[in-house]
Amino acid sequence: MSTDLAAPALAIDELSVEYLRGGTATTPVREVSLTVAAGECLGVVGESGSGKSQIFLAAMDLLAANAHASGSVRFFGRELLAAPRSVLDAVRGSKLAMVFQDPLSALTPHLKIGVQMAELLVCHRATSWREADAAALAMLRKVGIADPWRRLGQYPHELSGGMRQRVLIGMSLLCEPDLLIADEPTTALDVTVQAQVLELLRAMRRDSCLGIVLISHDFGLVAGLADRIVVLYAGRVVESAPAAQLFACPRHPYTAALMQCSPALTGFAQERMPTLAGQPPNPADRFDGCAFAPRCSNATPRCRVERPLLETVGAAAQLACHNPMST
Repeated sequence: MSTDLAAPALAIDELSVEYLRGGTATTPVREVSLTVAAGECLGVVGESGSGKSQIFLAAMDLLAANAHASGSVRFFGRELLAAPRSVLDAVRGSKLAMVFQDPLSALTPHLKIGVQMAELLVCHRATSWREADAAALAMLRKVGIADPWRRLGQYPHELSGGMRQRVLIGMSLLCEPDLLIADEPTTALDVTVQAQVLELLRAMRRDSCLGIVLISHDFGLVAGLADRIVVLYAGRVVESAPAAQLFACPRHPYTAALMQCSPALTGFAQERMPTLAGQPPNPADRFDGCAFAPRCSNATPRCRVERPLLETVGAAAQLACHNPMST
């Protein structure tokens, strides 16, 4: 498959995702555009239901049968949206890999770990099974799994959640992809294992110039890894900026509110964690104004009737807000 190495690793343009259920349409992703440069780590942040996972499931052509995606998804210049199966099979798992939220359901329950890992190299790299087994063993060592030879002969249910997540990360890296999409890679892991998984991703990026999309609802999780952050609300991008700039001066009220809800590791402990009042809108709802207006302390009458457009602010940031936070 020919690719344009000068193009962004991933370029998503005006992507929308719609589901039809019983005659009712829901739209979890609405005209999203974003790019990921080669070797860059992009953090994608938002509450549950903001459309984070759906964007990248659409990019991988892994949406449910009742979903329809429109727009454009290009991987190094090659269109993936509605691409032939042969093109997708040549990219997915090889040059473009994804670590899913639930490692138990992402692994095949009736196949041993070693078979699932080696199969990737046999299919994508045409290696022998013996060579693939050796590479799988080396990768388990690399991702920090103890007694890797025994783990290769075990089934997914015999491993802990942290081990399964490491196996998934190892599988995704076996073919040395150009871009890894990590969807809540530390969900349900204790804080020690979370730190180990993030350090593993950091090391892999440093050693192989791996590009990463890190999807999370937690700003604290992406803070130490992301170069740039995109904030989603109700299926739309509401703010994007270099990570240091966003943390120093969030402009969208939603971004600022999410940051306030993150636990502080210094200073006095608070009796109650700050929370964001209200609930995100239903993806089936249609609204003319800003979707965040009912929950926003900065909202004006204009916000409730006119949707703000995503506009460039400064040299490297974007913002969709009529009444942003002061700098």
